[in-house]
Amino acid sequence: MNILQSLSNIVQKVNAAPDLQSALDIIVNNVKAVMGTEVCTVYLADQQQRLVFRATEGLNKSALGELSLALGQGLVGQVALREEPINTSDAQAHPNFEYLADIGEDPFSSFLGVPIIHHRIVLGVLIVQQIEKRRFDESEEAFLVTVSAQLAGLIAHAQVTGLEDLRADARAVNAEFRGVPGASGIAIGQAVVLSPPADLYAVPRRKSKDIYEELVFFRACVARVRDDIAQLSAQLADRLPPQELALFEVYSKMLDAPALPREIEQLIEAGEWAQGAVAQIILAHLQAFEQMDNPYLKERAVDVKDLGRRLLEYLQQAAQEPINYPDNAILIGDELTASMLGELPRKKLAGLVSLRGSRNSHVAILARGMGIPTVMGAVDIPFTQVEDSELIVDGYAGIVYFNPNAELLGSYEEIVAEERLVSRGLEALKDLSCETTDGHRISLWVNTGLASDISRSLDQGAEGVGLYRTEVPFIMQDRFPSEEEQRTLYRLQLEAFAPSPVTMRTLDIGGDKSLSYFPIVEDNPFLGWRGIRVTLDHPEIFLSQVRAMMKASVGLDNLRIMLPMISYVKELDEALSLLRRAHAELIEEGIDVAFPQIGVMVEVPAAVYLAGQLAERVDFLSVGSNDLTQYILAVDRNNPSVAELYEAYHPAVLQALSQVAKAGLQAGKPVSICGELAGDPGAAILLMAMGYDSLSMSATNLPKVKSVLRGISQSEAQELLSKVLDLCEIADIHAAIDDLLEAKGITRLFGERIKRRHLNS
Repeated sequence: MNILQSLSNIVQKVNAAPDLQSALDIIVNNVKAVMGTEVCTVYLADQQQRLVFRATEGLNKSALGELSLALGQGLVGQVALREEPINTSDAQAHPNFEYLADIGEDPFSSFLGVPIIHHRIVLGVLIVQQIEKRRFDESEEAFLVTVSAQLAGLIAHAQVTGLEDLRADARAVNAEFRGVPGASGIAIGQAVVLSPPADLYAVPRRKSKDIYEELVFFRACVARVRDDIAQLSAQLADRLPPQELALFEVYSKMLDAPALPREIEQLIEAGEWAQGAVAQIILAHLQAFEQMDNPYLKERAVDVKDLGRRLLEYLQQAAQEPINYPDNAILIGDELTASMLGELPRKKLAGLVSLRGSRNSHVAILARGMGIPTVMGAVDIPFTQVEDSELIVDGYAGIVYFNPNAELLGSYEEIVAEERLVSRGLEALKDLSCETTDGHRISLWVNTGLASDISRSLDQGAEGVGLYRTEVPFIMQDRFPSEEEQRTLYRLQLEAFAPSPVTMRTLDIGGDKSLSYFPIVEDNPFLGWRGIRVTLDHPEIFLSQVRAMMKASVGLDNLRIMLPMISYVKELDEALSLLRRAHAELIEEGIDVAFPQIGVMVEVPAAVYLAGQLAERVDFLSVGSNDLTQYILAVDRNNPSVAELYEAYHPAVLQALSQVAKAGLQAGKPVSICGELAGDPGAAILLMAMGYDSLSMSATNLPKVKSVLRGISQSEAQELLSKVLDLCEIADIHAAIDDLLEAKGITRLFGERIKRRHLNS
């Protein structure tokens, strides 16, 4: 059997299934056929952790939904208990075999069962059986394991929605979807779905405002598609053989036939908008064709899909108009990007939910800077079904609630109210310095990227900029900005914060930050061509940017330039040579500009070990804790599957941070940190104790960090650090920090604790 092709076909059919039971039936029918077995069966775990007989091809279907097994009972229960496959040629001879009289297993000897697991939770068991006594080979076992992994996500989705109908309009009350925290805070509002273009599987369900207009709109688009097909056929008539041209005739007949367009129109007449009607009907036909045994008819599925995409594309193009965002819009998308944030009205944006990505995805970082509660990696959300739904975004816990009841909604409204009180209480700190109770002074800076960050940062009492993400304006454009365009942008930042320092990072693209006009496609982008590696390979980009920075600083002299992704001393030396060249060119042009302070961004393990040598060559060091944590722990920060392993309080990360601070101190150079860890009030205590001179964070976190550091002494912070550096468990580190905060009476600044107090009371 062609395992790869078979798996692909099964996955496509399952994805198009209208409900869970249909999906289970597709699984057992197709797996049985592909593997050539007499039996395929699915058991699913219920709320009591009993394994319920849910779908079968080959056994007694009258027992479906009636028979259940305890965890560990029989071979099926053992598969679930052990969380690993059982493969035996003689099931009756197995020590864990248990005879089940009601389902007709008597003739079958060979047994292969694999667990269905989602996020470490056993959801059920997938089984194949045969009369012949034989052990299933490795390829068959691998195939069944792969199918179970695909099935796991579907089952989990059905469970979290509280529904078995995957496309039902009704929503379960308090349906809960888990992701990872992207930006702290609570948002209560209305869902607005951003779907990718011409994707049949991603069209949100939505009621039409005017059925008549929607019908007219659909018929007009059908006519346009028909005209396009006729035009294409005419253009290619001399270039394609008759059998290839026949495809266009097939498309025309499908559009002219009353069945397909009429089905779509009937759904529109029932109240569905045109795009949703096209997607639903096309996917239903697609599933029907794919389940046919006739190879020719099966191939027609491709034509149906292509035609559906063409129709959808026209519908979307014709419907392009500014989205009318509600006042409390919560944006949901498969993968939100930084450019999307830049295009949205900030005043109406209450929260963000992205199915992909993690806490340290670039969009999450920007969301924190903008103070927008965000949940990332919420992969199980049926985002095509939630348009206009009321929901709660819990950015502290990484949870999204759909259709909250009055009790849950009231609890979260209390949290929001208390957060506002805390925020107002912190406003009095704006003009006060960040100084500990025993007189230790530390600078609090901000991370910026958007022009809107400036006023928000100054309003929070920022003393400078520790990281200006210059890639943001590059991302927002459809070409490289000119040197003068860059100078204007940089001047705006420098003037706004003058005379305070502004640290500008040279262009940092690659990894999860891409430019549409300069694509970088790599198998392993975070270990690839990014940061300084790109700009050193393109000195014209680097020189233009640093020239623009220096020209922007004329008369202000508050510019600091920071070099990202340095892992070799040689890279630093090459960059310094280019910087001196750019400065010399400006002097020759008659531009009187001071040579700025230059620093290195410590964000890879190599830079940690080289921190001393790097510090000797530059004016300052600045740690990028987001990437440093990623590289030390070997955890892709954009992968929700390992998001819980990304932990900046990991002992290895803290040891590395301490080592960099010591290297800076020995070289007599200031050391700052501009990663997200700097905005964590608990971590800020440790960083101050390590010897960091300045902490740079999102503007929304600055008041909390200032309040915490003003509430303790430097000696208390150093005592805590000494204790923490001896610990090897992350939970113990968190507990030690919490104990100090509790003792100082400043836990009110932590939203997690606010939330826990309300929801668990």
